[in-house]
Amino acid sequence: MAQRNTVAHFLHDAGLAAWFGGSLMGAVGVNGAAKDVDDPRQRARVANAGWGRWTPVNLVAIGAHLVGGFQLLKENKGRVATQKGVLANTNTKLALTAGALGATAYARVLGQKMMNAGDVPVGGGADPIASTPPEVAKAQKQLHALQWVIPALTGGILASSSLHEEQQTPTEQFKNTVLGLPSTIGTAVGGLTAAK
Repeated sequence: MAQRNTVAHFLHDAGLAAWFGGSLMGAVGVNGAAKDVDDPRQRARVANAGWGRWTPVNLVAIGAHLVGGFQLLKENKGRVATQKGVLANTNTKLALTAGALGATAYARVLGQKMMNAGDVPVGGGADPIASTPPEVAKAQKQLHALQWVIPALTGGILASSSLHEEQQTPTEQFKNTVLGLPSTIGTAVGGLTAAK
């Protein structure tokens, strides 16, 4: 009988949902709302305040996702090794996760530059204007791209997770494990032949 991994699934899924949803809401809501502030010197303060409040929650969400994902990977290592397509999907998911972690960390570094700059005139949370200091404008241009890269990468992780769920159905496990047998047997026979 298969062991249940409810807590690991919850940590993985809830953490990822918060990471994806928070990054998308931040791009649309926080950075977008900052544009509505009349005084250009207060726009960065509004965006920075929103992101500053979200950062600790996002850190916990990412940590929960990683802990849950590690537990699920550990519990499913046999399927990853033997079921056709699971290893490729796992590698894709790991690459997307690494990319999302890197993009999130870099966005945090750029966000800190914005916070350190203080009340400088900007067009919005990730949009400079002509009077924005050059260093802040450069950070904002990078943030403008990253604000969409992060939800795209975390959305890709969601898609990969959906495929993992499909691959875990009994029918898929049976079909793809049987399809994977010829290569597993071939590898084993090749190893035995080489050992003689």
